[in-house]
Amino acid sequence: MKFQPEKSNAALITAYDETGIHIGHECIAKSLVLGSHGERFDWHVTCFEELTPQHFAILGETKPELIIFGSGAKIKFPHPRLIAMLMQARIGVETMDTPAACRTYNILAGEGRHVIGAFLIETTS
Repeated sequence: MKFQPEKSNAALITAYDETGIHIGHECIAKSLVLGSHGERFDWHVTCFEELTPQHFAILGETKPELIIFGSGAKIKFPHPRLIAMLMQARIGVETMDTPAACRTYNILAGEGRHVIGAFLIETTS
């Protein structure tokens, strides 16, 4: 049986390292929201402790099937009050460290699913 690669027009992540998330030849060194339906915008948060319900509410506005939350270099789960409105809207949230979130986003976007990746890149500035 011959396998065919999935065809998707979604922007895919080509690499993740200490400098940031790479999309093609571009490196993004700050927190980012990337969606499989073309959504892409800065996520105005520089560390996990800054997260508010509003940071997650903006993700729900895109009406995705699933949100992949990359919590930084280590996995950190958001308090349930931060994602309560997403749960009420029946939008799933999966939390993982940012490298794993990048891989998972690519797989789901490549399958044609409407997925949003919210990638926390912690900065010291």
